[in-house]
Order: sequence, then C-alpha cells, then structure tokens
Amino acid sequence: MAYIIVKGAKVHNLKNITVKIPKNKITVITGMSGSGKSSLALDTIYVEGQRRYLESLSSYARQFIGELKKPDVESIEGLSPSIAINQKSVSHNPRSTIGTVTEIYDYLRVLFSQIGTPYCYKCGRTLESKSIDEIIDDIFENFRGKRIYIEAPIATEKKGTFKEVFEKFLEKGYLRVEIDGEVFRLEEVPNLNKNVRHNINLIVDRLTLIDEKEIRHRVFDSVELSLKEGNGFVLIKDIEKNNEKIYSEKMMCPVCGISMPEITPKLFSFNSPYGACPRCHGLGFTLEVDEKKVIDYDKPVLEAIKIGHKENGWIPRRIVRILNTYGGDFNSPFKDLPEETQEAILYGTSFFDGLVEILRQRYDEYTSEDSRQWLVDKFFVEKECHECHGQRLRKEALSVKINGINIMDFTNLPISKELEFIKNLKMTLSQKKLKIVKELLDELEKRLQFLNEVGLGYLTLSRNVKTLSGGEAQRIRLATQIGSGLTGVTYVLDEPTVGLHQSDNERLIKTLKRLRDLGNTVIVVEHDEDVIRNADYIVDIGPAAGINGGKIIYQGPISKIDEVLSTSITAQYLKGIKKIEIPKFRRKGNGKYLVLKGARHNNLKNLDVSFPLGTFICITGVSGSGKSSLIIDTLFPALMNKLHKSNMSEGEYDTIEGTEYIDKVIAIDQSPIGRTPRSNPATYTKVFDEIRKLFAMTPEARARGYTPGRFSFNVKGGRCEHCQGQGIIKVEMLFLPDVYVECEVCKGKRYNSETLEVTYKNKNISDILKMTVDEALEFFYNIPSIKSTLQVLSDVGLGYIKLGQPATTLSGGEAQRVKLASELKKRSTGNTVYILDEPTVGLHFEDVKKLIDVLNRLVDKGNTVIVIEHNLDIIKTADYIIDLGPVGGEDGGYIVAKGTPEEIANSRNSITGKYLKKILR
Repeated sequence: MAYIIVKGAKVHNLKNITVKIPKNKITVITGMSGSGKSSLALDTIYVEGQRRYLESLSSYARQFIGELKKPDVESIEGLSPSIAINQKSVSHNPRSTIGTVTEIYDYLRVLFSQIGTPYCYKCGRTLESKSIDEIIDDIFENFRGKRIYIEAPIATEKKGTFKEVFEKFLEKGYLRVEIDGEVFRLEEVPNLNKNVRHNINLIVDRLTLIDEKEIRHRVFDSVELSLKEGNGFVLIKDIEKNNEKIYSEKMMCPVCGISMPEITPKLFSFNSPYGACPRCHGLGFTLEVDEKKVIDYDKPVLEAIKIGHKENGWIPRRIVRILNTYGGDFNSPFKDLPEETQEAILYGTSFFDGLVEILRQRYDEYTSEDSRQWLVDKFFVEKECHECHGQRLRKEALSVKINGINIMDFTNLPISKELEFIKNLKMTLSQKKLKIVKELLDELEKRLQFLNEVGLGYLTLSRNVKTLSGGEAQRIRLATQIGSGLTGVTYVLDEPTVGLHQSDNERLIKTLKRLRDLGNTVIVVEHDEDVIRNADYIVDIGPAAGINGGKIIYQGPISKIDEVLSTSITAQYLKGIKKIEIPKFRRKGNGKYLVLKGARHNNLKNLDVSFPLGTFICITGVSGSGKSSLIIDTLFPALMNKLHKSNMSEGEYDTIEGTEYIDKVIAIDQSPIGRTPRSNPATYTKVFDEIRKLFAMTPEARARGYTPGRFSFNVKGGRCEHCQGQGIIKVEMLFLPDVYVECEVCKGKRYNSETLEVTYKNKNISDILKMTVDEALEFFYNIPSIKSTLQVLSDVGLGYIKLGQPATTLSGGEAQRVKLASELKKRSTGNTVYILDEPTVGLHFEDVKKLIDVLNRLVDKGNTVIVIEHNLDIIKTADYIIDLGPVGGEDGGYIVAKGTPEEIANSRNSITGKYLKKILR
C-alpha cells in the first residue's frame, strides 16, 4: 500500500512526529481539542501539498497567487496536490450566492437563454420572433384551405383620428383598412372620435390558401409588406371563423409595444449591468434609512433625535419651527405628534431637509469606508428592492420562463425541489429542445444531486453565502469537488459534520467514500463517532492539549485501537470505558416562562414557543428546520431590543412575554475575539488588566513610578517601538509571500528593556504572556483576582492555550469558549439568558464533558441556557428540548416535539428522538 509519510513535523505544538497515512483511503485525525490535529492536517500536509504545486508554476504566475511558507517538517513523501475544505466562509461578497459559487447559476443562465419562453411583463402575452419563412410555414400549417386577410397592425388601443395615416396609405395604393373589427375602403373611412381608443389594421392582401406552390410567392410578398408597414408585426385573420394569429419578426408585444432585448446568458446575470435590476444594481436590496433608528418614538421630540447635533444647534431650531408651523406639543412623545408633523420632521419641508434626507446626504459626503459603514450600522437598514422585489434582475429577464417559472423563482426553490424540476423537464421537453439542452440538464442534475446528497437539499441556490454556517459552506465545497471529478488529489477536511444532524451523517460518510473511490486520499479532522468508525485508518494525537499534546498516540485501523486503551482518551470513549453520564434528574425550572408568539421568520410556521426559565434548554432538529431562525434571528434580537434598548433587526413575530423575569441576554457565538494579532485571551477576558496592576505594585515598578499602562503592549511607554508591541515585523517580499520575522530589538518580547527589568517571582511581563493558562493558574494561585478568571478558562477546556496567543490563531470553538469564560467570571444575577449556537464545534468527547459541567454551573445559579445543538451528548443532558422539523427548508419550521429527552425519544414524529432513543438506552 502506498503512503504519505510525514517525518519530523514540528508545526505549532507537534513534537517532531513521524506519521504514515495510507493513500486512496479515508483517514480520520482525532484527539483532544488543541492537541495538534489541524497543525498536522492543514498546517503541515495541506500547506506542503499546495506549496509544491505552486512551485511548479512560473514566477510570473506566482506573483498573482502568492507563495506559501514551507511548514516546519523534515520531509513529506508521497504527497499529491492538496485541496483543503475548511470551515472558512466561501465569500464575503453580498453578490455571492450558492448558485454562483457552485457555478450552477451559470448553467441556468445558458438554459434559460436557450429554451426560455419570453412573455410581456405588462400583459403576460407570449413573445415570439420568427423569420419570414417560419411565419409562412406556420400560416400554411394553421390556415390551409381558409379564406384569410393578411393585415399590418397600425394601432392597438390608441386614441386619435388617424387621418394622415389613412391618406398616406391611400397614396401608396392600399385599398382597405379594418377599424375596430369593421372593414372600410380607405377613401370611405368615417371620421374617428379622437377621445376613443381604436384598433386599426391595414389590409395588405386577401386570398384563399389552396395551392401552396402557386400562391406561396404572393403570400411571401404580402407578409413582407405587412411586416414593413406593421413595424415588424403581421396579423393573419380567418375571415369566416373570425380566428386570428399575430406574428412578429421582433421580440415585441403587439399590444403594449414592449420589446425584449436579445436573450443571451448575459441577460440573466445580476452581476452585469445588462441583466441587473437598475435600482438595486443586482443586490436585491437597497440601503434605506430606518426611521426608528433616527428618532425614539416614545420620547419628546427634542430628546428623541438620535443623529448627532448640538443641543441648541440648527436641527433643534428647525424642529421647533416645524412644531410651530404644523402643530404638536413639545413634551408629548414623537409617536403622538400629528402625522403631518412627523412627516415634516423625518422627510422635510421647504425650510428643512428632514432627518432622513440629512443622513442620506451624510452618507454621500463621507469618503472613508469606515465612516460610511459606521453610519450604515447605526442608521440604515437593508430593505427589499421595491422594483425587482428582491429578485436582483431587470423586468425583461424575469419575464423569461420555463414551465411557468423564471430563473429567480427557480433559484428560490429548495435544492431538493430544483432537482425534481430538472428531472421532470427532461421528460416533458420536446425532442428538438431536449437535443439542444440535454448536456446542460445532465450537468445541472448531477451538481444538484451532489448538493442534495451532502444534506443541503433544504437550501436554495439564491441563498447568500454570507449567511451559511461553517459546516454548510464546507459541504458546498465538498459537493463542488465531487462534481469536478478530480482524481489523485489529497483532500483535507476540517470537521465536515459541523451543523449536520445525525440523520444526515450517513449521507456525508457516503459522499466521503465516493471521493475516496474516485481515487483520492481523504484526510478528515473529526470528533464525530460515526465518521471515526467509518474511517479506513485513524491517527490519534494527544495525550492532552497544547504543550501537553502533539504526540502520536495511535495510528492504524479502528479494530486495533484497543492496544492503546491505557493512553488514549479517544479509545476509552469509543470503547465505552469513559462516557458522558445521563443526569439522574431533569430540572423543572423556576415556574416562569419566556413566551415567543407568532414567530414566522424564514420558514417558521407562526410558532408559539415557551422557554421554561431556570433550565438547560436544547433546540434540536434536522439541518434547515428553523433553529437559527427561531433563536439567533428572532429570540435573541427581540430580547436585546427589549432589555438593552438595541436597534437589532429582528425576525417577524407577534409578541414576547416574560421578559420581566430576566435582566439580560448574552449570545456566545464563534466569531473571532479580535481581528488582529494584538487581541488575545488575556486582553479579551481582562485578566491582563489585573496582571498589569500586579506588576505596577511591585517594589521596582513603584520605585520607577510605573503605572499599569507601562505594561501594555498597545500604547506607547513600555512597549518596544520598533515593532510597536507586536514582537514581530512584517517584511513585504514583492511576488514572494510576506515574511514575519522576530523583532531584532526586543527579540519578540514586545516590550523595551526598561519594562522587562520589572519582575514578579522572577518572571517579567513578556514571560507571563508566553505561559499557558494552566501554567499561569499555578503561578498566580494566591492572587484571587487573577486566579478566578484563569480557573474559568481552564474549566472550559482552554488550559493549553497561551495567555498572549494571537486571536487570529484561535479556532471558532476556542474563541467561543474564551467568550464563555469571560461571561462565567462575571458575577451572575441568576436571571440571565445565555444563548449558544453549536458550542461543541471542534470539541473532543472529554471537552464536551467539561463544557456540559460549565453550562450546568450557569443553570445551577438560576440562569437559563439555550443551546442550538446536534451533538447527542449535549442533547441527552438537557432539561428540556424543543425539536423543530419535520424536515429542512420549506416543509420545516414546525415544532415536532417538546419536553424532556425521554419524551422526545418516545415521540413518533421526531427524527432526533429516533437517535436519542438509542443513546438513552
């Protein structure tokens, strides 16, 4: 068997390890959180595979791509080009949709341009253009043997006397005209009422279609003449049956006069001015000033203005004038002022532009992107474009349809329904059309099928990729890679089960096996038991996290993992020696409830949801069933706006009751704790403030007059000014990658020599930042103000991270636990609602156990914890479960079951219950 052989890997915390990974197999790299799994898979194997491939390109090409730094490894043998499918967002561009990033939308544009039927967007008539030969063939097919008029439409529902028009036709030698269904000789046309709408057709010829050979030439000439006089239209009328048909050599509506531009794929692109809606430029939304963010409707008018102004400035003076002019009491709330007064204050009068217009002008005046963004965040809201109604395209593009739906209607369907549509289309298309688009339809079906198979059938192609979870974005990439059909590639996946319900795991595993069977090496960093058990090969890294990890505990098939039971925590959980216990009792709560009524955001079906306070609540359900819509998009902003007077946009709902029983709400998500290397766990949790105070109290610091600010690396004074407190300096290398080198002045210590002379227990401030949380906990054990925060960081499983570790190097799960620790260290009121979205991402079984203990500690103080989760170990320990479903997408958004885990397990309707039943046994 061929292997990828890694020798002497020392990236991050890897301890000079050597590992063999079989090629063309699925290998799962597992182990404690922070043990070095990603360091091996992504930072060593993937980076080196990428680097070697890029080295094969010319230096000219490399200047556009950038180069990768060689990982700290002696050698890697048997490596092929590598592709990483990680949890980073696919794109931050507001124009990027699932359809565009998977390139499915490009295929759809070609499909609609080839076989789409254009309609008039005003009256709904079908628009069709034909050549003269096609028109004549159709005339003989539909009117053979009939006596017909060949007419040129001159006016449709138009007012006027048309005297000059009739005179012109008389001069040209025409004899008859049809006016409002009645035929007249041109010299005998009566005077028409100019205020009445008329339908006028010039009769070019009248004949009986008997012998095609004899009269085809005459029909050709008459049709050609009619098209010329009728501005591209010809009307054929069966005289006896009063049956008629209109033909056009233009794509134009005969009634409304609306013409269709040339139908090409470009017409359906919302990223091109040719196809995009002219109002929103293809975004589907416009930025509008939100009146409620401009003025507080519950306060007296002069106190209510939220835009910056001086107390006696020109804005208050103008508003006083408006009140004197239009009426209204200075002391009454803004909402009670006369409607005319409100309108004048917000939208202006002859002497005042209005608060809304003032903000629009400020937006136009600001040149700085940051200033504009601040203004947008504070006062603007994204509103659906009222011209295209969020559909991004111009009217002409939206009026081209296949089987009654336009391209954006199609992309708004769930992927599973789109797949059905394409399959049905193949069966219903005419042979001629099918021949044109068969390959297109096959490719569309294949790509949609892949997305459906990785558990994304509930998503829509129109969904903005910014709104996807890390797991969803990763599975989209996975489906795209399968569609590409590459072989001989090393795929590295970082926890593909994120956001995936247990019922979808089997489909994901099947997808990974298909990738392997194509002839690829699949390396998966994963904690999910199902994925581990289905792997061909396992690499277990440990024994613990951080500096205590980075060693190979086991490598080989799962069948032989018993050999390391004494040293491998993973093996102990897989064999059931260690496990997360089911609680002996379930909390009933404090008898009070938070009740959200009429929740209908996204796919929620007008739900009334009760949350028992003082309990550990789990929100479960298949992917796309509405969990985030209910909690993150509706409940959290509703509570923030109610309790903390925020201006968050909230999902649609009727009322929220029970907020008097809680005093604050805290959401702990996986967004970074900072976007620069200056942010770190010590600064985020504020423990560094206490450490700096301690250093300022040392005899040496007091003798020198140093304050706590002296020990900050973010401000001038104590930091090294050469690297401005970063410890590293970025060197730009033109077409080579930027290189970060240790600061030659402070040698990476961040501070100047004077500051570093101050020590506490023989350690200077730089030494403290290099300590792990557990080391610092031991070091500061007798300082309560520091110990309490470090203890909480250790309790949430972060004992291995360094105090000064840059925020940019923390995973989403680590960032979330730093935030959790930061909240835990605060004094609890016992009336707080904590909201967490999949906190088990990136956590090993042992770390999940620690997390459960921490969350239970919060609930034991009387608080309420609401967790969105798929992990069965978390679900089985909850006091109360709200299970959404029954499926994802359009057909989801219902409450399938609610109650204790035991009640959910016994529910016949709950898919979650089916899996929970096995684990509760």
